[in-house]
Amino acid sequence: MMTYRKRIADGLLADMLASAGAVLIEGPKWCGKTTTAEQAAASVLYVDEPKKKPQNILLAKTMPEALLEGAKPRLLDEWQLAPELWDAVRFTADHSVGFGQFILTGSSVPPQSDAMSHTGTGRFSWLKMRPMALWESGESSGGLSISTLFDGKGPFAARALEKSLRGMAAIVCRGGWPQALDLPSRLSFSPARRYVDAVAKKDISRVDGVARDEIRARRLLRSYARLQGSQAAVSVIRRDLETNEMTAFDDDTIYSYLKALRAIFVIEDMPAWSPNLRSKDSVRTSDTRYFVDPSIGAAALGVGPDDLMNDLPTLGLFFETLAIRDLRIYMDALDGETLHYRDKTGLECDAVLHRRDGRYALVEIKLGGDTLIEQGVRSLEKLAALIDSKKMPKPAFRMVLTAVGDMVYRRPDGIVVCPITALKP
Repeated sequence: MMTYRKRIADGLLADMLASAGAVLIEGPKWCGKTTTAEQAAASVLYVDEPKKKPQNILLAKTMPEALLEGAKPRLLDEWQLAPELWDAVRFTADHSVGFGQFILTGSSVPPQSDAMSHTGTGRFSWLKMRPMALWESGESSGGLSISTLFDGKGPFAARALEKSLRGMAAIVCRGGWPQALDLPSRLSFSPARRYVDAVAKKDISRVDGVARDEIRARRLLRSYARLQGSQAAVSVIRRDLETNEMTAFDDDTIYSYLKALRAIFVIEDMPAWSPNLRSKDSVRTSDTRYFVDPSIGAAALGVGPDDLMNDLPTLGLFFETLAIRDLRIYMDALDGETLHYRDKTGLECDAVLHRRDGRYALVEIKLGGDTLIEQGVRSLEKLAALIDSKKMPKPAFRMVLTAVGDMVYRRPDGIVVCPITALKP
């Protein structure tokens, strides 16, 4: 039996249920949405329960209120299979006393239909879940809190749960899938591989009913893995497919496949940050390409820890995807967002942590070692020097986030160097 590990989303869900009529939990398959929702639910409807699925879909069309009966909060798992439930939940929540009436979970965004005549604004809160961050999986000491850094506090001598570089490569290939954490190491990469198989064979077509080719889906996933961490345009993806996969995709087909992958939460690109700068250099506004979990790219390419250890630049790209996953989860807990910066000169910042009150932090992501850390420091210094402090505040902190290391420390220039295995929200 899979061990239940407390998630950051547990607290977020409790807060949302206390202030909204219904909460919609979205995210990729197997990331733990249903399990998290079950912890808070008083009754459950599994829409896709095999013996009852045809009946549930029929009732949703003809008498949806029957499916909503039960102790509250009531969980409607995989609700998108019966999109008529959306308006029924909205109406019931709107005409009920109190908050926390329903929890909906879904592993895809359903196509808009007449059955969903209302957006849900004012009745729903949205909660995005991803595979587990290292602090959730017990692989970070939590010695350094992002929240305390924003408040200008330490500690700056916290211990990390030290991992070797190969150990981090294994975590990258395993991913944050809850079901992988209790498996022996030799089997721990299997869930990610099965996930990619399911995406290519079925899910990429099921999401909107458009038939897509499995082989082409696999080739596009491999291309995305090669281009992760970049702002590659569709034209660049097309050329990569022609060069490395010996296959021709037109732009419309690529757009269609990418739209489907977003709808099932396989890819999660990162928006650009647009600060006030002294420099007149143009800021690039293209999104950065990322998977929701690094193991998806590793499984798509068919690589394991040994392969990544033999190609450290590629390991660096995969680790960046892992770090972005964790930072997104941690910033969700702080009601913030994670963005990126890049200008036409090539100056970039891997992650900008932005909070609603306007405070922000600059983060460079590196594998570790003095040379790479110094590269990150130089990028942070250059960007900080460009920020127009008359029009916006200085960064709350600057950080180099590393894959390896045993301690958090603060340099004389104020930049924090932190192993990811010491970080928490």
